Amino acid sequence: MKSNLRFKLFVACLALIAIPATVSAATKNVKIKHSVMVGNDIAKFIPKGYDASKIPSLAIVKEPQEQGKLPSGWKLIPEFSTTDGKANAVLRVPDGTSLYGGGEVTGPLLRNGKTIKLWNTDSGAYGVDNGTRLYQSHPWMMGVRKDGTAFGILFDTTWKAVLSCTDNKIELRSEGVPFRVFVIDRESPQAVVRGLAELTGTTPMIPRWALGYHQCRFSYQPDSRVIEVADTFRYKRIPCDAIWMDIDYMDGYRIFTFSPEKFPNPKAVNRDLHLRGFHSTWMIDPGAKIDPNYFVYKSGTENDIWVKTAKGENFHGDAWPGAAAFPDFTYPKAQKWWAGLYKDFLAQGVDGVWNDVNEPQINDTPNKTMPEDNIHRGGGDLPQGTHLQYHNVYGMLMVRSSREGMLSARPDKRPFILTRSNFLGACAQHAFGGQRYAATWTGDNGSTWEHMKLSIPMSLTLGLSGQPISGADIGGFLFNANGDLFGNWIGFGAFYPFSRGHACAGTNNKEPWAFGPEVEKASRIAIERRYILLPYFYTLMHEAATDGMPIMRPAFFADPKDLSLRAEEQYFLVGDNLMVVPAFVEKANYPKGIWRELSLVDGDKTDKYQANLKIRGGAIIPTGKVIQNTTEESLDPLTLIVCLDENGKAQGELYWDAGDGWDFQKKQYCMQKYVAEKQGNSVVVKIAGQDGLMSLKSGNMAIVKVITDNGVRQASGNLTDGIEVKL
Repeated sequence: MKSNLRFKLFVACLALIAIPATVSAATKNVKIKHSVMVGNDIAKFIPKGYDASKIPSLAIVKEPQEQGKLPSGWKLIPEFSTTDGKANAVLRVPDGTSLYGGGEVTGPLLRNGKTIKLWNTDSGAYGVDNGTRLYQSHPWMMGVRKDGTAFGILFDTTWKAVLSCTDNKIELRSEGVPFRVFVIDRESPQAVVRGLAELTGTTPMIPRWALGYHQCRFSYQPDSRVIEVADTFRYKRIPCDAIWMDIDYMDGYRIFTFSPEKFPNPKAVNRDLHLRGFHSTWMIDPGAKIDPNYFVYKSGTENDIWVKTAKGENFHGDAWPGAAAFPDFTYPKAQKWWAGLYKDFLAQGVDGVWNDVNEPQINDTPNKTMPEDNIHRGGGDLPQGTHLQYHNVYGMLMVRSSREGMLSARPDKRPFILTRSNFLGACAQHAFGGQRYAATWTGDNGSTWEHMKLSIPMSLTLGLSGQPISGADIGGFLFNANGDLFGNWIGFGAFYPFSRGHACAGTNNKEPWAFGPEVEKASRIAIERRYILLPYFYTLMHEAATDGMPIMRPAFFADPKDLSLRAEEQYFLVGDNLMVVPAFVEKANYPKGIWRELSLVDGDKTDKYQANLKIRGGAIIPTGKVIQNTTEESLDPLTLIVCLDENGKAQGELYWDAGDGWDFQKKQYCMQKYVAEKQGNSVVVKIAGQDGLMSLKSGNMAIVKVITDNGVRQASGNLTDGIEVKL
C-alpha cells in the first residue's frame, strides 16, 4: 500500500451519501412517563416506551439520584414523539436564544439554523455532507438567553441521529428506540457547562508533557529520521515535548508491531528521545490484519472477540492492512483482551497512544464503515445490539479499553491518549468515557485559510460540549502549506489546549523551520510564549479535571449578557483571563472592561505572525520561564503577571504537582491563591490561601510584573510577606 494512501482516501469520502432526514406523516406524540429533578437545576425526562435495558446510558458517568418534582415554574420541558417507530425529542427555546454545542462540527460557533448529523465519519478535508458530520457525536446543545442565563439539553442516546437547531427549537430525530432527556437550567453558560460535567464526568489529569508542543507527520521514517527531527528542535532551540509516530512505523500496518526494516529497535528510539527530553506517541488503529501467522489476529480469533455480521460470522473489512477484523468493544472479553495488548507495547518505552480511524473507517463498504446490521454482543450492562446503535460509541469504547490497558501496564503513570472518534460523556458502569478517556483533535483538515480560521469555532464547540482538550493540525494535514499560512496558524495555534503540527504524506514539510528563517523565528516566539504560560495552562487543566470547564473559551464567556459577543469566533479566551487574537483578525467585537496587551517574549509585539495577547483587568496569571521541554524546571522562578481592575485589585491562582503519577490524589500538590491590591503608589501582591502538601522548589519566592498604562513595573520577593511593586 502506498504511503500517501490516506491522502487519496479522503477523496473517496466525498462520495458518501448523506444521511437522509426522516420526513413522514407517521409521526406520533409520546407522553412523558416520568419527570424529576436529579441535581442542582438539572431535570430528567423519561418518555413512555423507554426501556433502560435496551438503551443503557453511555453518556452519564453515574446515575444521578432523584430529588423530587420539578419546580412549579420550570418551563424547559421536552416534547417526545416517534416517526415510523423511531424516537425523537424537541425542546422549545425562548426568543432570542443563542445556541451552541453539538461537539465536533464545522461551521460557525453560533449554531442557530444549523443541522448536525450524528454518525461518526471519516471526512477528509471535512468534505462529507459539507462537514455536517465528522468523527465524533455529541448529542448536546446549550442555549444562552438574552439576559445571559443559560440552559442545556442532553439527548441520552447513541443511535444514528440528526440534531437540528432553529431560532425556536432544538430537535433530535434518531434511528433508534425511545430515549431520555436531561435539561440543565442555570444562571450562566459557565454554570451549564459545569452541570454537563456533573452528568457526564470530567477529563482526568494528563501528564504535563502533553501540554507542551507536539510534532507529527504521516510519517517520520525510518527511526533515524525521528531522531533527526528531535535533534533539529534542540539545535534550533524551539521548545517541543513530543514526537509522534504515524502508521508507517508498523510491520505491514499490523497494529502492535514494529517494522523490522524501519524501526528494528523501538526501545532504543524511545530511549534516545527520552535522553533528548522528548516523549513519544504511537498510533494504534482498531483493525487487525487477517493473517493466521499474526499474533494479534490469531489471539483475537482464538478468543472469539471480533465483531460479527448479521449472519453471525466474523466481519472482515478493508482497512490500512487490507482485509481486517475488528474487536467488539461492547464485549467484556474483548475489552480485557485489547487492554492486555498494551503491556508489551508500552514496554518498548512508548509514552502516549494515538487511536485513529476508529469510527471505524472501512474502505470497501457503501457507507465506509461497518454495515449497520453488524452485531455487537454486549455484556455486563450493555445489551446485544446492531452497529446502528453502537457505531457512534465504537471509538469511545476502544479508547476506554486502551486507557485501561495503559493503566494496568503502567499504574504509576497518567495515560495520554489522543482519539479521532469519540462520544459525549462517560459510560456509567465503568465511570469512564468520551472526554474521560482521551484528548482529541479536529481530524484531517486542509492547509487552507478557511480551515485555519475554522479551527477556532470547532475547538470552542468541542469545549462547550464537554471536551476540554482539543486542537487542530497546525499548518493543515492535507495539501501543501506556504510560509504565510503556517506562520499565521502557529501564531495562535500555539495556544490550542492540544498544540500539534502535523502533515500528510505527499505534502510539503511542516516543521517550524520548514518555511525559512522568518517563519522559523515566528514559530520559536509562538511556542516560547506557550511554554512561559505553561503554569497557567496546567492550572486550567486542573480546573477542567475538577469541574469540566474548557481551557479554550468563547468570547461571550467574558460577558454573557453582551449580545455583540454571541457570534464572535475570530479569537478566543484561554481560561477567563487571557485573550488570544490571531494576527489575521482585522475587526472584531471585544468584551468591555480592562484588557491590557501582554508581551512575554522579545519580538512578540513586532513579529507579524504573532497573536495579540491581552490580560483581563483583575487577573493574576502564573507564568514560568522559557524551557525546551517539561523535563526542565518551569517555575524557577515563578512569575506572576498582574493586571488591576477598576478598583485597583486582582486575583489568581496556581496549581502545580509532579506533572505525572497519582501522588496529587494524596494532596501532593501546591495550590496557591494570590491577591493584589493598590496601596498608594504601590501594588502589594501576596498569597491569600494555600492548599496541598507540596512546596514549590523556589519556596514562595517570586517575580511580580504589574501591567500598567505606562508599561510594566516589576519587583521580586517572598509572597508570604507580600511583594511590593512601585508604580
